[in-house]
Amino acid sequence: MIATTEIQLSKVTQTRISRLALAAGRSPAAMLRFVLRDGFDAVEVSIKENAQADEQFAAGAEVSHADVMRDALGAVHRAKRAAQAVA
Repeated sequence: MIATTEIQLSKVTQTRISRLALAAGRSPAAMLRFVLRDGFDAVEVSIKENAQADEQFAAGAEVSHADVMRDALGAVHRAKRAAQAVA
């Protein structure tokens, strides 16, 4: 069973949640759950990063899976070599 509690949010907080909900295409109630879980700052960063990714994709700036994997593996190998050099 899930317990429910009513809380009173300030107008500033309600406005902030509504603004984030609008930017994310979600309802304020759904956005409140994310804010409670992650905090305002993390949710704001996530929404901004998602919007930037959408803009880049729309502009044709996507990166192929193969390129991402090559770069990721290269980073792993460089980190592994650096760790071995220190040891």
